[in-house]
Amino acid sequence: MDPAAVKAAFIALQDRVVTALERIDGHTFQRDAWQRAEGGGGETRVLEEGGVLERAGVNFSHVQGARLPASASASRPHIAGRAFEAMGVSLVLHPRSPYCPTVHMNVRFFVATAAGEAPVFWFGGGMDLTPYYGFEEDCVHFHRTCRDALAPFGAERHVRYKQWCDEYFHLRHRGEPRGVGGIFFDDLDEPDFDGSFALARSVGEHFLPAYVPILERRRSLPYGERERDFQAYRRGRYVEFNLVWDRGTLFGLQSGGRTESILVSMPPTVRWRYDWHPEPGSAEARLYDEFLRPRDWV
Repeated sequence: MDPAAVKAAFIALQDRVVTALERIDGHTFQRDAWQRAEGGGGETRVLEEGGVLERAGVNFSHVQGARLPASASASRPHIAGRAFEAMGVSLVLHPRSPYCPTVHMNVRFFVATAAGEAPVFWFGGGMDLTPYYGFEEDCVHFHRTCRDALAPFGAERHVRYKQWCDEYFHLRHRGEPRGVGGIFFDDLDEPDFDGSFALARSVGEHFLPAYVPILERRRSLPYGERERDFQAYRRGRYVEFNLVWDRGTLFGLQSGGRTESILVSMPPTVRWRYDWHPEPGSAEARLYDEFLRPRDWV
């Protein structure tokens, strides 16, 4: 097990993603390094009011603590209370155009230790797409790239991790998915450290090929106030999921992480309406009818 190699790979991933996004957007990310009193810190990189991206956060964190937060040991109760080390890259991009989907990607690594016990490690992560106006070719491309990221590790991985993503990014209180899914995995420690690390690296490396072609295809499509209004309404669902259900948000807050960095995932403008439904047959209704339901996109 080599945490230093994981940290180096995650920092390099953050650099690659930011460099690519700056080239597309034409603006520079702000760098905000921070320290955590209990141990560790990170660097938040933020772009707001860019040429393409209304808000983008690409974060790296590496923290240590005396006791695992409850959100991190929920599926591993036998390690509750252990000391921990956690690191990861997490990003959320909110483009200005309603025709460009919001996207999330995360890769993370945990080690839990206790005196007299062998260290317990695991990886997690994934990526998922949240369109406001659906384009079938975009969904197919995104899901096929996710499949390609996992292909070297067994054909069954994509089927399993896609289903896991569909189940995880689901607003149970609304009875609807957050978006069109992607892949999600957690508690990965097999076949061994090297194999798990390779899979997490592959997911991170496939993010730009999965998302950038979609952003480039849709960034120049004309839109008006109606489309922006619907985007703001659907962004509300994103906020609801992150604050109510997301384990990453909960871990960050429970572990004493930096609140500004944790909540950089929130969209800059949001709108809620009471009991609103799209007009039947409209482009907005098509999102619900054709895209916000689990499908085999590949």
